[in-house]
Amino acid sequence: MCALSVRLEGLVLVEPAVHGDSRGFFTETYRVELHESWGIPPDDRFVQDNHSRSAHGVVRGLHFQVGEGVAKLVRCGRGRILDVAVDLRRGSPTYGAWEGFELDDESMRALYVPRGFAHGFCVLSDVADVIYKQTGYYDGELERGIAYDDPDIGIDWRLPAEELIVSDRDAAAPRLAEIAESLPFRWHP
Repeated sequence: MCALSVRLEGLVLVEPAVHGDSRGFFTETYRVELHESWGIPPDDRFVQDNHSRSAHGVVRGLHFQVGEGVAKLVRCGRGRILDVAVDLRRGSPTYGAWEGFELDDESMRALYVPRGFAHGFCVLSDVADVIYKQTGYYDGELERGIAYDDPDIGIDWRLPAEELIVSDRDAAAPRLAEIAESLPFRWHP
């Protein structure tokens, strides 16, 4: 298991060792002491696991939670996705920038998304199961989103726009510039 290089400070891309043979595979998906050594804060205690299944072209996000915020450890247990994080930390040199990573059921990579980032994904395979841990319980009162197609962010979802399937809620999400002043996240170098 190792951590791979990323562009946006705070994100951690984890590549586990996958031991496979004709019977299938085995991999560790979480090991606290290794995750801590790669910069995942030890006080980020995961309290909730989530599992979603989505069809080809589905975009979920870009979501985040205000208040204390929520960190996530995301992996794709079936299929292939483009997993995306957007820096929402005011004062950050990469504020408003995005970074995306392919997560799939072969490499078994996982992405740690810290507090202060919006998160979303697009399904690139026929179907995908996305499994993620988070450091806070889901709270609809604190849940927020920004537009998946915000032109100021400019995410390349790797599929033509007409193939993207988005919920009504996500389609109506505001652009980052519209909510920037209300964001509670600050960058601390």
